[in-house]
Amino acid sequence: MSFISDDLQQRWWTLEARLVEHFGKKPDLETILFLIGIQETGLVGKKVSKEQKQDLMHVAVCTVLAQSGYYRYRETDKDGWPHFDQLKELPVMPLHEQENFIKDHVLLYFQQQGL
Repeated sequence: MSFISDDLQQRWWTLEARLVEHFGKKPDLETILFLIGIQETGLVGKKVSKEQKQDLMHVAVCTVLAQSGYYRYRETDKDGWPHFDQLKELPVMPLHEQENFIKDHVLLYFQQQGL
């Protein structure tokens, strides 16, 4: 059982509900990160390889953590992939806290996107 603040849990459930309305099924955190990666690269509707899916999730993590100064956008390459520089080390924490840390940043991302 993960320990998650009531506020974070409630906001996460609200985001999940909105995504269910849009996609017809409840996405997990990895799927949400994949969707953010698709959004950030503009690869909407394109077929992607397994390696590209991992890269898209990495783009998403860098994007959402850039909001807190962990990464900074550097450039977009000729293929349309954004690249980031890591500015500071991520905090060391247990796995369930890492997940909540990412969820909190994902929620902030969607809030800033007006969703």
